[in-house]
Amino acid sequence: MMNPIRRVRPLALLVATTMLAALPAMAQAPSGTGPVLTKVASFEHQVTGVTVSPEGRIFVNFPRWTEDSAVSVAEVKDGRLVPFPDEGWNGWRNARRDEVSAGDHWVCVQSVVADRQGNLWVLDPAAPAMGAIVKGGPKLVAIDLKTNTPTRTIAFDETVAPQGSYLNDVRFSPDGRTAYLTDSGARGALIVLDVESGKARRVLDGHPSTQADPAVTVTYDGRPLRRPDGRGVEFAADGIALSADGKTLYWQAIKGRTLYSIPTEALAGGLATALLPTALAGDPASKIERVGDNGPADGLIVSRRDGRLYVTSPQDDAIKVRDLSAKDSPLATLIQDKRLRWPDTFGEGPDGTLYVTTSRIQDSAFYKPDAPAALPTDLWSFKPNAAEATGSAVPPAR
Repeated sequence: MMNPIRRVRPLALLVATTMLAALPAMAQAPSGTGPVLTKVASFEHQVTGVTVSPEGRIFVNFPRWTEDSAVSVAEVKDGRLVPFPDEGWNGWRNARRDEVSAGDHWVCVQSVVADRQGNLWVLDPAAPAMGAIVKGGPKLVAIDLKTNTPTRTIAFDETVAPQGSYLNDVRFSPDGRTAYLTDSGARGALIVLDVESGKARRVLDGHPSTQADPAVTVTYDGRPLRRPDGRGVEFAADGIALSADGKTLYWQAIKGRTLYSIPTEALAGGLATALLPTALAGDPASKIERVGDNGPADGLIVSRRDGRLYVTSPQDDAIKVRDLSAKDSPLATLIQDKRLRWPDTFGEGPDGTLYVTTSRIQDSAFYKPDAPAALPTDLWSFKPNAAEATGSAVPPAR
């Protein structure tokens, strides 16, 4: 039986404790399939990203979507949320946008990623409510995890993050010199960043592989998921993953069914010559491969431990897996559980444990006008076992 959630009520200056309720390990419900899910934490607000440092530190983020959240980036520490790197960076508010600079505060953080060089990278598309971009806000910030101090801010101008864009997620090459981002906004794209110089460029901008698929309708609870005005889910290139050797990049639109890949050399001309004028000689689109059909999917991660690709499947309340070592390997269901209500983003711990957030997008005020602005969400973990995956048919296109 599940132990009751212990919620810590907020104090005026202690926003670190306003969003978290820690729980002990929790057995999977009998109706579920696959490895045992453990609830790591419950939050009082809508979470998306999670990452785990090589030392096992857990970080999460809360985008400013349907509420003006008090904490945007935090470390899950000793059963509470600690604003990261400090309360100052978390001090931006919609109501104070004319008073607080967007360049050195979190505006609307979508993703956090710990690299192998001892940094936490924070991706801020700076588009509250997925709407207009706050001028000077789009950025990628490096925080040194030894000192917990920001050391680098890479600002993105309109050539990289134009109005209508929404920088969604990021992956780094093994040597940390190149970053690859998705733009899930109105015109999907991938973005290649040379970390040392800070130079970035959009690639596959408007290409069908990075766009929402007009033939796909995202459903939930057996019905098309639509806003009150009739709009459906329109997220373009969203999930992104990089092979352990850094040679192959994978991505997919949420409103899509196909997982794509490309050699990173085709995008950046190799890690050593990223973004030089000759780097994109030829057409990178000619190097794209269709890996397989996933159905609508959100988060992607290639496990450092087993090399398999893990996929979150929001329509099915499921986590699925694909063996990348075998060509045309089918997608298999690893976990299917009603508590995985919009499984969103993965993080991987140093011991191979996978963490996944449930962002409950289908329950948000975007799609349910009577929903609370502050949407309770969860962080889960599980330990994969290759023998536990079962065959799974891809959800049919609708």
